[in-house]
Amino acid sequence: MTATAPTWSSTPLAAYEMQSYPAFTAVPARRALTRPIPIPPPQYYRTPPPDPPKTDKPKREWPPAVRLYVQRSFAAENGIAEIGREEMELKLKKVISDAAESNTLNTVDWDNLPLPQQMIQAERMRIHTMNTSVTSAWRDLSTLNVQETNGISNDSFSKKRKSSDLAHGQNEQENQPPWRSTNTGGAFEDRLTYADKRQRNDLVGKTPSKSQINLESRKRRFEGGGSGPSSTHPYVSTKDNSPTPDVEQGPVVGTCEKLEKKYFRLTSAPNPATVRPLPVLEKTLDLLKKKWKSDNNYSYICDQFKSLRQDLTVQHIKNDFTVNVYEIHARIALEKGDLGEYNQCQTQLRVLYSNNLGGHPMEFKAYRILYFIHTRNRTEMNDVLADLTLAEKRAPAIKHALDSRSALALGNYHRFFQLYLETPNMGAYLMDMFVSRERLAALTNICKAYKPDVKLRFITEELGFESDEESARFLCDQGGQAFLEEREDGVRLLSGKVGNIFESVKDAAFRTVDIKGQI
Repeated sequence: MTATAPTWSSTPLAAYEMQSYPAFTAVPARRALTRPIPIPPPQYYRTPPPDPPKTDKPKREWPPAVRLYVQRSFAAENGIAEIGREEMELKLKKVISDAAESNTLNTVDWDNLPLPQQMIQAERMRIHTMNTSVTSAWRDLSTLNVQETNGISNDSFSKKRKSSDLAHGQNEQENQPPWRSTNTGGAFEDRLTYADKRQRNDLVGKTPSKSQINLESRKRRFEGGGSGPSSTHPYVSTKDNSPTPDVEQGPVVGTCEKLEKKYFRLTSAPNPATVRPLPVLEKTLDLLKKKWKSDNNYSYICDQFKSLRQDLTVQHIKNDFTVNVYEIHARIALEKGDLGEYNQCQTQLRVLYSNNLGGHPMEFKAYRILYFIHTRNRTEMNDVLADLTLAEKRAPAIKHALDSRSALALGNYHRFFQLYLETPNMGAYLMDMFVSRERLAALTNICKAYKPDVKLRFITEELGFESDEESARFLCDQGGQAFLEEREDGVRLLSGKVGNIFESVKDAAFRTVDIKGQI
């Protein structure tokens, strides 16, 4: 019996041989002592965000009078040798910027306004004249101090003078501020603040007469300075008829008896012969009220009221009659839509009301709130709201203005247009200036809420129109004529299609507020 080989022995040995694998992982050898910087995978790289698109600033349209004023400023014949171009440009920019910020670009008389180089020259002459008078007065003061302090001990002297004043001597004394030498008591003394109260006690009773020093300074200023800051020869005015006011006599007292007088902007001291006294001004006001009712000529009435206000100002008249004049002029300006004149009267009335001179402060405070709603001046609005007392907030006119502001702030146009139809006094004239803007805002909300169409009658009632004809005319003026359809139940507006048109018109209306100047 032969032995058979096992089945596994017939399998080739090579099939069971294991492949050889190394027992380590090969890495490249380091050729430097520093550690290699790991490079992050590509997915960790961030691309920088694209630059925001540049938006062009809206171009501002300047009034023609401002452009002519700038041209005259750069004209060669109006140049002044001692004033450089850069200094003139800075002054010109400041004048125009101040007028733009105060919304008086259209109210300033640019034709008669001095040029920037003339303003700089006048300021230099005024400073030169003031320095000359102050230097002489301070030297006199120093002489008196030296004479009166002879024989006084160092201890008492140190109580009246600061140590820094003793260390610098005469040169430092000449550089002291002008008010230290001219303020010797009187009505203006308590308005100034001294660095040291001992200096104030030292000056009292030792300086020459303040009225004499102020009189000489005023005379030099009204006579005019030299041709430049280095000139010491005073300029003699060729206008011999221009009076020089006397500080001892106080305000001007007019002697003119004419009831009507054209308004002229003052370029020199007022002449009493052309100024009307208070009794004549009272007769003038009665005449102007009669002419306004009969003729209704605003150009004439506005000119006469400005002349009347000027005579009150130069005579320092502030009483109930002054308040009455400004209130009547403000109401007439509101009726004619002259916001420039109204704003001037409103600003002066605010000062007069603070002196408790009578008038109708509640009525005009309500106008002031509505005016700031129109101009969208939130800063001034917050100041007005902060100054109101609880009693003033309960006044009918002010309460109506506050409710209107609150309705617009909350977007409650239904309530706002109800208040618009119930406006007291002459507030409707102010609300008329911004009601179209608010109607457009309400229309865009109606077009979003009521689709695909809405009745014209609903729009008339919600937006405070007097009739459907007036409502339809307003919609046509805003570009919605093609979207009005007449049906069996009445005229309807296709609100689902016209919404985008009203949205663009609304944005344009809210972009700027056009405050017109004087008419």
